[in-house]
Amino acid sequence: MRKKITVVGAGMVGGTTAQRLAEKNYADVVLVDIVEGLPQGKALDLLESGPILGYDTHLIGTNGYEETANSDIAILTSGVARKPGMSRDDLLYTNMDIVRGVTQEIARRSPNCILIVVSNPLDAMTQLAYEVSRFPKQRVIGMAGALDSARFGTFIARELDVSVEDVNAFVLGGHGDTMVPLSRYSTVAGIPITELLPAERVRAIEQRARDGGAEIVSLLKTGSAYYAPSAAIVQMVDAIVSDKKKILPCAVMLEGEYGIKGLFVGVPVKLGAGGVEAIFEIQLTADEHASLQRSAAAVAELVEKMKTRTT
Repeated sequence: MRKKITVVGAGMVGGTTAQRLAEKNYADVVLVDIVEGLPQGKALDLLESGPILGYDTHLIGTNGYEETANSDIAILTSGVARKPGMSRDDLLYTNMDIVRGVTQEIARRSPNCILIVVSNPLDAMTQLAYEVSRFPKQRVIGMAGALDSARFGTFIARELDVSVEDVNAFVLGGHGDTMVPLSRYSTVAGIPITELLPAERVRAIEQRARDGGAEIVSLLKTGSAYYAPSAAIVQMVDAIVSDKKKILPCAVMLEGEYGIKGLFVGVPVKLGAGGVEAIFEIQLTADEHASLQRSAAAVAELVEKMKTRTT
């Protein structure tokens, strides 16, 4: 039986994710949005692409949630996108109300699905979806590290003028200004970039990775990134649908790993049919450990703000 994947939010991220999933041809897709006609129009447009591109994916666009019932995976992209000068933190209160409502609808109709959260601020929204859904921690995952690592890897490849296929970039921590690019573990053909680049260039690339989303927002002026985020989402979906046991950095619930407890923070995990099948703890230097703790503290601050809002 074909898998069923729901994408909530038919904006640029959600719509592009639906396109990439349709072209994979391994699951049927339900596209949900509150804007009347938007998900229906995009779903029909994608459906009509099938004869040209050779996929038989069935797509449905809807303004409700009945069609999402019994989804295997639900991807939450809904929420307000960042505008120039707006931090991810600024999105907190608006998007928490949206994510809470969406999660309730999905959990009610697809109690056995895996949730992939994309809405910003990512780590806090993933924590909220976990608490609202009451799903096991293995089935609630934040998409952040895969995107941040892709951005880091892009800048490494451009700096060294090498193929991205030879680059393995690695980012930990929260999705935002406090993310922790790990250059010691980021390699080109197995060689750490710290052995290939001067320290000042490594620091510059790390900072550009941290600012990757904001850089695109400032250039677009009326929107935020969607090509790379949707590609990162589908990379995670591939690992789950095909049970690849792929190692990717994702925002997951930590219960003592890395000295962090009760928070969703980006770390390397094994993704397979069951969702998060293992969390990997790697050795960090004192500086790297301190940076990760600062990143976790920033996530904890947002989570506390959400608690204040709901009390």
